[in-house]
This record gives sequence, structure tokens and C-alpha cells, in this order.
Amino acid sequence: MLPLLPLFVACTDRGAAPAADSAAATTSSAIPVSVAPVRHASAAAPVTVTGTFGSRDEIPLAFKIGGVVARVLVDEGATVQRGQLLAALDLREIDAAVTKAQVAVDKAQRDHARLERLAADSVATLSQLQDVTSALDAARADLATARVNREYAIIVAPEAGIVLRRQGTPGSTVAAGQSVLSLGGSQRGRVLRAGLTDRDALRVRTGDKATVHFDAIPERTFTGNVVLLGRAADARTGTFTVEVSLSGAEALPNGLVGQLTVQVQPTRSADANTSATRHAIPVDALIEADRDSATVFTVSTAGEPIAQAVRVRVVQLQGDHATVDGLDAEARVITRGAPYVAHGARVRIITQATLDSASPAASATSRREKNNTAGSTP
Repeated sequence: MLPLLPLFVACTDRGAAPAADSAAATTSSAIPVSVAPVRHASAAAPVTVTGTFGSRDEIPLAFKIGGVVARVLVDEGATVQRGQLLAALDLREIDAAVTKAQVAVDKAQRDHARLERLAADSVATLSQLQDVTSALDAARADLATARVNREYAIIVAPEAGIVLRRQGTPGSTVAAGQSVLSLGGSQRGRVLRAGLTDRDALRVRTGDKATVHFDAIPERTFTGNVVLLGRAADARTGTFTVEVSLSGAEALPNGLVGQLTVQVQPTRSADANTSATRHAIPVDALIEADRDSATVFTVSTAGEPIAQAVRVRVVQLQGDHATVDGLDAEARVITRGAPYVAHGARVRIITQATLDSASPAASATSRREKNNTAGSTP
């Protein structure tokens, strides 16, 4: 029997070789991918948007009439009080207009008095008396207008606040209604203002709690509440304005850009019905996106790993994750390698440990260990 043993071993090796080659070929033809499990996402996922911090009321201040600016008494950033004088026009021409109107009133009064006496003596007619009466009324109206223009030739603060912008300078000529200063009023406080898409605007309600992070102050988190939600879309951007009041933000300057997160609550029965099928997945898993739908590839949890294309509805994008409808709770989605996968393709799941071992640093370490081992071998 011993002479037949080498022949048996050789035959066994030749039979096993094709099976091993087939398995290696199958493994090499499979596409390497990374997968991630889906996780349940609440139907009331928070709304996240970027906004700008500033005064709730920004008041443009202008002169009622045109003229030459004589004084601008405040600079940008100045704190002002209600009734404080901020700017004034050169009053010489305006005072002359008031004087001219007063002279016209005096003349009209004399004419009216003379016609009254003549009418009493039946020298002047009733029509003439009515004409001078009308002329007197018109002159008095012109005087009142001139005096009002004189009052509005200065700008006073309508409320306490901060000067946000200064557009006018002494000696410049401004037209009626042209903004000279912009005031951030403090009467209604300051807010973070942002624009919401129509879908998010329908989920947010006045009073919802919110948090704000500013890139300029990364160590602090500000809390607040939604105080205003626009009921009409902006004509230019198509978004709906939301304003959030913040606690402890009184000392912050206007213009800071912050990340707003609104914690919304489910208010419709549809939210409760869809919460069971709504899941969060990495954004990397989304491919072939079209408006609010996209394709993801899932991998079966049992048997040979096969990629299956699944069409999902994208509910929300938040950071590096997306909330979607249309996936099973036990599904695993392909992240790395998803653009190179087709429906029904065989895949090979690469774990994080495998990726780490395949990194350049790990390969260099492995080479050093092999070199050390070779060098120590006698």
C-alpha cells in the first residue's frame, strides 16, 4: 500500500486545486465595499439651517426732504437713546422756506381783512371775498408744510438701540427719503434670522425650542425659542423667514453667522405613521439623487453578499447623515464603493480593521517588521 500513497496524495491535491482557484476567482471578482447599519430616526427630526444674528428691528433713518448734510453725530456701533439727535441738514435754505411761507400768510391775512371791509361796504363782491379766503387757507397750509419739513430736517432716534450703518457724511447732498443711518432697535431685542425651505417651514411652530452654535464662539451653545415664522415665501429666495430669540446673547455683535437647530415636535398623524419606516443612513450611501428621491444599495445579512438597489425618499439631510423612507430596520447600506456597484453584483465587505491594515502607515509597519525578521534570521 505504501507505493500507492504518493499517487493518492497527488490526486487529492489536483482535485482540491480547482476548487481553491474557483473560490479565489470568486473573491477577486467581488467588489470590495464598506457597509453601515441603518438606525431608526424620529419623524420629528430637528431642522438645521444657517442664519445671521442681528436686531429684530432694523430701522433705516432718513430726512423727509433733500438737502446738504450738516452734521452726523454718531458712528457705527454707537449706542443711542430714544430722542437723541443723530444728524441734521443745513437749515439755511429750509429756514428761508419757512420765512417765505410766513410772509405769504401775513399778506393773505391783510388781503382778507381789506376784502372783508370792502364787502361790508358792498364794494367787493362775495366771489372776491371767497377768493382771498381760499388764498389765506392755502398760505397757512404752505406754512404748516414748511414747518413740518423744518422739523424733519433733523434725525432723532425713534427708540434706543445701536447704530448699524452710517451712509451719510457731512457736506454730502442727500435726496428725500435716502437712508443716512441704520438703527438696530433694542425694544424688541435681537434674534437669529434664517430662511427655511417650504418643507421645513411646515414642521416648525412658534415656540419650538432651538439651539444655536456660532463658529466664532465654538465653546458656547445658545438656547432660545422660535418667536416668528413667516407666512409668505421671500420673492427672491423662495424661503420662509424664521426668527429665534436667544438667551444670554445681548453682548454679541450683529452679523454673526450661526448654525440653528430647531427641535420640532410631530403635529400630524402622518408623522406617527411614518416614524416606523424612517431611518438615518450615511450621506455617502446616497447615489443617483433626483429631487427628494435617491438610490441606495443594501447587502443581505445572510448568504452570499449581493448588492440590491433600493429607491428611497430623502426626508432630510443633516450633516453627514440623511433621513430616508423605504428601508428595512435590519438593512445594511453600502457606503464606500457604492458608485461602483450595480444591482445584483457580488460584493466583498471590507471592515474597518481591514481598511486600517491596508493603510499606507500599516503597510510600512508591516514591511519594517518583515525586514527586521529577515535581518535577525541566521
